[in-house]
Amino acid sequence: MSLSAERIAQTLTRHALRQTPVRRAVLQVLGDSPFALSGSEIEQQIGPGTDRITLYRTLKSFEENGLIHRVIDSSDVIRYASCSIECSAHAHFDNHVHFKCTACQHIYCLSQVPIPAVMLPDKFEAQTRDYLLAGVCRECQPA
Repeated sequence: MSLSAERIAQTLTRHALRQTPVRRAVLQVLGDSPFALSGSEIEQQIGPGTDRITLYRTLKSFEENGLIHRVIDSSDVIRYASCSIECSAHAHFDNHVHFKCTACQHIYCLSQVPIPAVMLPDKFEAQTRDYLLAGVCRECQPA
C-alpha cells in the first residue's frame, strides 16, 4: 500500500516535523515496504545524492518521535519499520512480534501478533520488549 503525499505531509505535521524531501522520502520508502529496512537499504531506495548524515539524523528523529521503530535481529544490522498510528514520542504501541525469514533474510512486523506477557521474578523490571521468530516467510515457502 503506497502512502499518499497528503498522508505523509499529515504525519509530519502531526509530529511537528518539518516537511523536507528526505523526511518525505524516508516515510514513503518505509510505508511502502512490507518488511523492515536497514539504513543502507533506505538510502538505496531514496536514490543518489542523499546525504548519509541527513538520512541517519532523519531516522533518529523519526524514532524519537514515534514514527518508526528499530527491529531487532541476530545480526548487528539495525533495521527500521513504520510505527502504528497510535505511537508517539512518549509511548510506542508497537509491542508486536517480528519474524525473520531464514531464506530471504527479510524481517517482517507481525502487527497482529502481540508479544506474549512474561512474568518476571521479583526485583526484575523490563525496559524494552523484543520478540523475534525465525523461519520461512510466505513468499519463500515452496509451491
